[in-house]
Amino acid sequence: MSAADTTTELFLDVRGLHKRFGENVVLAGVDLAVPRGSVITVLGKSGTGKSVFLKCLAGIVRPDGGSIRFDGRSLNAVNAAARAEFRRRCSYLFQSNALLDSLTALENVALPLEQTTQIPNREIRERSLEALRQLELDKHRDRYPSQLSGGMQKRLALARAIVTRPELVLFDEPTAGLDPIRRNGVFEMIVKYQRQFGFTAVVVTHDLPEALVASDQVALLDGGRMQFQGTPEAFSLSADPTVRAFRDSAGALRDTITALRRGETVTSKEDL
Repeated sequence: MSAADTTTELFLDVRGLHKRFGENVVLAGVDLAVPRGSVITVLGKSGTGKSVFLKCLAGIVRPDGGSIRFDGRSLNAVNAAARAEFRRRCSYLFQSNALLDSLTALENVALPLEQTTQIPNREIRERSLEALRQLELDKHRDRYPSQLSGGMQKRLALARAIVTRPELVLFDEPTAGLDPIRRNGVFEMIVKYQRQFGFTAVVVTHDLPEALVASDQVALLDGGRMQFQGTPEAFSLSADPTVRAFRDSAGALRDTITALRRGETVTSKEDL
């Protein structure tokens, strides 16, 4: 695993994270160093535990071992004050967007402020409208999620995530189920608004080309551990066998298809 830049201030520092469900070991000592103000993408095949890892970071799932430090403070189970502060300063963007169909766009965005703050209703409305304006959705404030396109729903979910003015945003498979053009749009949105609002972003995905373009650093989760963390350039040049297997899978497929068309015998991949 490539070492992260230790000269940069770490905003989120994960060491030796473990999580298992019964006999299934999902995380077996995961490390991740997240510099403040960066976009870091965690890559990995389907089923490698990327979403479980993100849920452990968010406190949705409790890890079995290891440590998570946020802005220099431990988020262990007994440090209730630090965990409460973390929840105030962090937002989580669910894979499914988790928008409430019974609420309008404006009401969806206002909900986190209503649930987590004591600010007056007038200020809640003003801040929610501003979040919609910043993501170019203010004209759709009275529409319901079902009346919005898939891209608009992604932006609406992000507006709800940033309305609390978080310093850290966790993105769980934000491009799941989208075509290539819309995947590009989502990564563009993440980078655009990360630069605009200055939050730190941790994204989990298996969309390699987009991640290499949009991220400051990438990490590869495989076999319950981070097998790599570093710049996209370093990832592209890495000779590590695990990195190469993930990175060069399209080329391997091309070679396999070419061999099959020539009538050659090809060993089937068992890990599907």
